[in-house]
Amino acid sequence: MTLRCGFIGLGDIGRPMAAHYPRAGFETTVCDIKDEPVRELVAAGARAAATPRELAAACDLISVCVPADEQVRAVMNGHDGVLRTAARGVVVAIHSTIHPDTAREIKALAAPRGVGVLDACVTGGAERARAAALTYLVGGDLTHLEIAKPVLESNAETIIHAGEIGAGAKLKLCINLMTYIQWAAAYESFALARAAGLPVERFEEAGRANGQLSELMARYLQGHKLPEQAVAEAGYQELMRGHMRIAEKDLSLALQVARESGVALPVGSLVSQLMARLYNVRDARRR
Repeated sequence: MTLRCGFIGLGDIGRPMAAHYPRAGFETTVCDIKDEPVRELVAAGARAAATPRELAAACDLISVCVPADEQVRAVMNGHDGVLRTAARGVVVAIHSTIHPDTAREIKALAAPRGVGVLDACVTGGAERARAAALTYLVGGDLTHLEIAKPVLESNAETIIHAGEIGAGAKLKLCINLMTYIQWAAAYESFALARAAGLPVERFEEAGRANGQLSELMARYLQGHKLPEQAVAEAGYQELMRGHMRIAEKDLSLALQVARESGVALPVGSLVSQLMARLYNVRDARRR
């Protein structure tokens, strides 16, 4: 029997992820606070639901890709939340980057209702989501992962089972920490090369030749090659401010888990204060 799939949260990554569901032949229902991405997915073969509660009543597998912990809690256990109508046997895959305790909390709320929960965090960004080449970092029961796997495979290149519930979130925070530290290294090295009068092309050639500058880091640096006029435009600043806020949230979670785990992250702590600079956001209070 074909799984009936739901997708809640059609943002920069959620929208291209959800778009693969109807293409793969899954009966798909979508929900978002904005009308435009819902209309786009409906035009591609999905159905619309006004609330997570309405969506859950029609689905066997539900994907949640909202920005942060509080939105996950609201979507799952609010007045119009998934758990109000989800039937026994439904599996929920939470793709948001959240605190591991939040994943465990949601599982505890869902278990008495017979609903399975995975913290199925994604890494790869919007570009890899469009290419169906994401990596999933999954925490939770293997039985629930087996149910979700055919759907996850519609937009994934790699699925890694990290362990029990919460392990996917832990792994995602570790990977994000490494990513943002890499951004800082790329940014400062690039800034030094440019200020010292080196051609940008030679800097990138040398970095790629010795393996220090990865393809991901090189793509990140594209934003720092833009003319000042383009960077200062309101639309660009709004986009980068959104990325900055997500980065600050993710690093805040990583530092919180580090404190709880008894480990110091001095470099990560410093980088967490540099997000406006790394994302070219014009905000004097953060630079």
